[in-house]
Amino acid sequence: MTRALSDAQRRDWLRLVRTENVGSVTFAQLIARFGEPSLALAALPDLARRGGRMASLKIPSVAEAERELAAGAALGARMLAACEPAFPLPLATLDPPPPLLWARGDTRILSRPAVAIVGARVASAAAQRFARGLAAELGQAGFVVVSGMARGIDAAAHEGAMASGTVAVLGGGVDDIYPPEHRPLYDRIREAGCVVSENEPGRIAVARDFPRRNRIIAGLSRAVVVVEAELRSGSLITARLAGEQGREVLAVPGSPLDPRARGANDLLRQGAAICEGIDDILRALEGLRGFEAPTATPYRDAPAEPDDGLRKRLADLLSPTPVSRDELVRATGAPAPMVFAALTELALAGRAELLPGGMVARI
Repeated sequence: MTRALSDAQRRDWLRLVRTENVGSVTFAQLIARFGEPSLALAALPDLARRGGRMASLKIPSVAEAERELAAGAALGARMLAACEPAFPLPLATLDPPPPLLWARGDTRILSRPAVAIVGARVASAAAQRFARGLAAELGQAGFVVVSGMARGIDAAAHEGAMASGTVAVLGGGVDDIYPPEHRPLYDRIREAGCVVSENEPGRIAVARDFPRRNRIIAGLSRAVVVVEAELRSGSLITARLAGEQGREVLAVPGSPLDPRARGANDLLRQGAAICEGIDDILRALEGLRGFEAPTATPYRDAPAEPDDGLRKRLADLLSPTPVSRDELVRATGAPAPMVFAALTELALAGRAELLPGGMVARI
């Protein structure tokens, strides 16, 4: 359910998002349990202690949150919390959604139907021409084109869609322009569309940021088209995430003699739809329903407090290989809300990682 946040609630929402060991899944569990970010913030130290943490949890101060809000405002950027009406509906339907986005540009474009085009950074001229033309045709058909503003296919897709609207999802902050030579492209996207990121303004992207960036690219879109990609490619991660999110995945076939085509060809081998032009995308999207706003949270009533025995059993059951929360419920025989609460405590203590899709792994 959507709701407007007061200035104080937005500040506390941001503080909770930026707290140590609070990822998107843990955040969703805390909001579902406590309702208000201020109540979750007050409970964090005790929850982390129950999970086995000895050191103090690093919780941003009010002043630190206000500095981030001021930095965003100085850029003309807008913070969108996942509960707010302006938050992109496709992202709001994810389990869980990213807790917040920073957006720079026209945020209204985020409500329009979108298709992502991704691919190789060192892309062939033919593939870039195809991506540019496909993006232009998608724009003419009423779609926003989403990509990651990288070299190669991403840049070509943005350029092709510039006249109709495009969204760039960044790994760093909403002002982290990479590669540097894409500053003119960045400025044009900001004027003609929107630039978004879930990281704080001023942050320089590191490797771990890009899978999260790719999840947002897929989540904003009804379909993801891979134009050219090697077998080990971030584009294939985006395609996998799109499939897990229930989005359509399409791939452009390429020559078996070109290593840059192997990733896309492998997607076709695994069942992705073929894309030889916009008609293939329109056919794949035909009959798909629009996104519906979520109406319920995992649980809102405070669960019975888990005991040390349950926490220890769960910690012993976890391994670096992710396992589903439902499997842990079956293995322990404890009520699901109690297991979820115990896992949240272990995550806050830094002993577990709660992953999208209801998976959990030991850290």
